[in-house]
Amino acid sequence: MSLYSKIFTTILLPISEFIFSIPLSKEIEKLDKTTKLSEIEIEKYQKEKLSELLSHAIKNAEYYTNLGIAVDPNMPMDSLKRFPILTKKIIKTQTDSLLTLPKEELLKNGSSGSTGEQTIVYWSKKEQTFNRATQLLWWQWAKYNLGDKLIQTGINPKRQGLKKYKDFFFRTKYIQAFSHNKEDILHILSKLNKNQEYTLAGYASSLYVISQIAIENKIELKIKTAIAWGDKLFDHYKKAVFEAFNCRVYETYGSAEGLMIGAQKDLDYLYLMTTNVVVELLDDAGNEVEDGKIGHVVVTNLNGYAMPLIRYKIGDLAIKLPRKDYPKNRELNLPILQKIIGRDTDIVKTPSGNFMVVHSFTGIFEHIPEINQFCVVQNDLNGIVINYIKGINFKPEILTSISKQIESQLNEPFIINFNEVLEIKPSKSGKPQLIISNLKNRNH
Repeated sequence: MSLYSKIFTTILLPISEFIFSIPLSKEIEKLDKTTKLSEIEIEKYQKEKLSELLSHAIKNAEYYTNLGIAVDPNMPMDSLKRFPILTKKIIKTQTDSLLTLPKEELLKNGSSGSTGEQTIVYWSKKEQTFNRATQLLWWQWAKYNLGDKLIQTGINPKRQGLKKYKDFFFRTKYIQAFSHNKEDILHILSKLNKNQEYTLAGYASSLYVISQIAIENKIELKIKTAIAWGDKLFDHYKKAVFEAFNCRVYETYGSAEGLMIGAQKDLDYLYLMTTNVVVELLDDAGNEVEDGKIGHVVVTNLNGYAMPLIRYKIGDLAIKLPRKDYPKNRELNLPILQKIIGRDTDIVKTPSGNFMVVHSFTGIFEHIPEINQFCVVQNDLNGIVINYIKGINFKPEILTSISKQIESQLNEPFIINFNEVLEIKPSKSGKPQLIISNLKNRNH
């Protein structure tokens, strides 16, 4: 641990927590202790939290009250299975009836829409702090120390207010992840101190693009560790990061709805954060699949009291590791996720060699509720076609605004056409496909 990290954790962080009333370090410490419990203690802790959440939801959220479900506090897992599956459509149409507190007391959060469908959820300041604490604990699992120098990708690098303050003390350097402009990335990488260690963190596809640029331009940096989120971490992404920076990439798994599901630590697999969530893997008929079998990911957020998300189908497929295959020398007693099933996240390329990834588009569309769903199709390097399903209050001027936002970020000629459709078919996994690249030689 560096001298700054010691100063940060013992002096700067406690002061900032006092000023902004954000007990981040206490939440991290609490989370760390619960994840180190025995398997029996973890199961008991999870059941207690589930029982409290279900009772709270039935009493305080109109949507759940109207279901008329009886919750047995002694059998919370059985009670959970009586609840229907919660879909993105239900969240969109029943937002107010899912809330247990007035909206003006809560923080509004739009999901990134990485499936092409955006959802709006609400959570309390306390719940936001808990999510941040979980993320930082996962980063510590990845060998990151609070206060270490950080290179992070983000859709909006122009950070203001509290975020700007946080970035300064967390020593964060942002790389714009909208267009992944090669010249901008080269400029930032070349200015970094080659003799200092950094942690690289961001969208998995962004880390891949940065690594490719570093390899092509023979840029050498001391990257201590890399942490990925937001989209699937494919093997060729990991290989590229290792080739570029000689470090491991740690995968984290969550969603913008505040579901902190799991992360890697000492294993190649992901630990399921069952102190935060209940994760069910279900078949098409809604029945739980055996460990080792593919199932739809259905998550219950044990910390979400402001807007309870119970049995929320997030649109992913995954496999739990069979108990007989659990490594004997694992560090934690949490359940293990064998694999997140996903398609290779295609990358939109431009004539000048720049890139756009999933979050290049979700960073725009998450602020446009007038479009229900979209899908980007690239047939050649000159441009893209955006298929879209219009929503309430849609106006043609919205498409012009989208084009201008994309063009302003790319800063190069690029054709953007729009095609209104009534349906966007999902991929074979059942999850909507956001980018369809028909380019040849995509370097996958």
